[in-house]
Amino acid sequence: MKQRYTILIADDSEMNRAILADMLGDEYIIIEAENGKEALEQIRTLGTRLSLVLLDIVMPELDGFGVLAEMNKEGWIEDIPVVMISTERGVEQVERAYSLGVTDFIGRPFDALTVHKRVVNTILLYAKQKQLVAMVAQQMYEKEQQNNMMIEILSHIVEFRNGESGLHVRHVHVFTEMILNHLNQKAGGARFTPAEVSTISTASALHDIGKISIPESILNKPGKLTPEEFDRMKEHTVIGAQMLEDLPIYRDVPLVRTAYEICRWHHERYDGRGYPDGLKGDDIPISAQVVALADVYDALTSPRVYKAAFSHDESIRMILAGECGAFNPLLLECLSELSGDICDAFRQTDPFQSDRQSLHNVAEALSREKDLPVSKRTIQLLEDERTRHDFFAALSNEIQFEFTVSPPVIHFTPFSAQKLGFPEEIPRPTRDPHLLALMPSKLLYHFADLLRGTSPGHPLVELDCRLNINGEKRWHRLLARATWSNDEPPRFLGGIGKAVDIHESRTQLDKLTLIASTDALTGLFNHASAREKITNRLRERPDGHFALVIFDLDYFKSANDNRGHMFGDKLLNHLAQRLRHVVRSGDIVARVGGDEFLIFLEYKNDLEAAIKRIFNALIGEYEGFSISLSMGVAQTATVGYDYDALFQAADNALYAVKRGGRGQYLFYDESMHDTLSSISPIVQAPRQTSQEEADLT
Repeated sequence: MKQRYTILIADDSEMNRAILADMLGDEYIIIEAENGKEALEQIRTLGTRLSLVLLDIVMPELDGFGVLAEMNKEGWIEDIPVVMISTERGVEQVERAYSLGVTDFIGRPFDALTVHKRVVNTILLYAKQKQLVAMVAQQMYEKEQQNNMMIEILSHIVEFRNGESGLHVRHVHVFTEMILNHLNQKAGGARFTPAEVSTISTASALHDIGKISIPESILNKPGKLTPEEFDRMKEHTVIGAQMLEDLPIYRDVPLVRTAYEICRWHHERYDGRGYPDGLKGDDIPISAQVVALADVYDALTSPRVYKAAFSHDESIRMILAGECGAFNPLLLECLSELSGDICDAFRQTDPFQSDRQSLHNVAEALSREKDLPVSKRTIQLLEDERTRHDFFAALSNEIQFEFTVSPPVIHFTPFSAQKLGFPEEIPRPTRDPHLLALMPSKLLYHFADLLRGTSPGHPLVELDCRLNINGEKRWHRLLARATWSNDEPPRFLGGIGKAVDIHESRTQLDKLTLIASTDALTGLFNHASAREKITNRLRERPDGHFALVIFDLDYFKSANDNRGHMFGDKLLNHLAQRLRHVVRSGDIVARVGGDEFLIFLEYKNDLEAAIKRIFNALIGEYEGFSISLSMGVAQTATVGYDYDALFQAADNALYAVKRGGRGQYLFYDESMHDTLSSISPIVQAPRQTSQEEADLT
């Protein structure tokens, strides 16, 4: 049903109200007021449910200008548009009305077409502005979540080396935000804008990033540090600050400058006895003072290799008594006053759960600024968020990208584009020589197939492949998240992702456990976990007889398209259950991504008999859907004991099956060496696509 907007007509002439109601009543809900006071009561009662006020200037009790003055005082004029009704169009009256926030004028006698057009245009203008505010808030929220995730990943690198709990960074973030907001409420306290609070609390997560250079023997020493070891430990403040100072870009953005202050000076003391520079009192930036207090509190209340955790009450007592350093007396007052709230705040599962509302409030407040048109405000907000996002992308040293199906475009972060030697934006990717030099188009089709095989509930994909970066081919792990529309059925829109150099990042990936060991949908191992287990098995048994099997469901996309993604998920779960029953306990089974699965098995004699048994056990029917498989098999006897070579060979055999008509299995041989690069796009991606989708993939 079409939405009917509500209009208040405030005019002391019943005839005028009746004429306007007759003109608009078929499309709008009409409410009437015969004087200014009655109009204000209706506005106060209905609030933003009012879409428009038609306001006469000359009225008893309170005139139109009086109504406008009260609407300005209460802030209603920002959300409720007003169109003035008047026969007077003198310059002074017009200027006064516009200065009080009037959007437009309607003159008497009324012209039906003019009234209708001005009402429609005004209501749509305000509706679009509200929609824009919501959109900006949503995009800011999504970017903020990505930034928070990136910061946590970077800071957890330090935490894992330092033996700290995974909650330390979150606790410092929450504590810092609480103190800053409380300072805003105290007389004599510093004053911070919402943007400054967000910047400082976000930058707090990087306070110990310099510890990445400190030996683990010192970081995790259970006993007291020697003077030499303590001197080495203290260097993390200078090293962290230097890391940020040496960034090739983004050094001067507020977030980085704030992070620099925190990294270098969060171990200074208010009495001047801290390090590294011996700053005293308010010479220490307030950002570093607050993070120092947060760091000490969480260190006391958390277990460490050298001590057990103290209780909350004992920790507060120790800090206030000066047993843990010297702090700004005003910050200690805040700590004392917030003592009862800190534990509750730490128990929240998501320290950023208030971001959506706060970001919406920021966007809404900015929409009321008169100095900037809406479009420029929007660009400014999004550019600020993109700057922050690009900074974290550069710090992570990863290739990051996002892409859309319509229009078919891939965007790279500035750091990624510079690393690859690409433009930041590539329209119609399959026709671009830069992208074709990076990876074969057929491999891109395969990656797109995996993404399209996801669902809104399970949108993650990973794929190991070789990328040609500046003439050097290296193995990378592509990690991506598909994006889907809210339509029914959902439409595939594109996604965001990154390419991680496996050789450079394996240690960090393993330590951080960026990807869970099991697939969220099926409960099988995911590809990353399976790869590690298989590699270890191959190293332990270099003389064993092993086979790697890769298979996928034929026509799985048609199951999603015709039966819905919930059925598709059920189908994948059914196949996973069948797999568990047909393999042996020592075999390794994983979901590679989308509808693609992997089996690693050891055999003694007749491998083909085992493969045939598994293949026949998996095909059949599920809830009216005919299950057909394409399967490729690679053997260590043919390929060797390198996991990547086995996977590539099995993948080539799989696509040889697809080229031959699907529904069967094939063993890899040398004739299939170049299979993947020779498959036509039609066989590789056998689905109906729009031209825009084809250009993307």
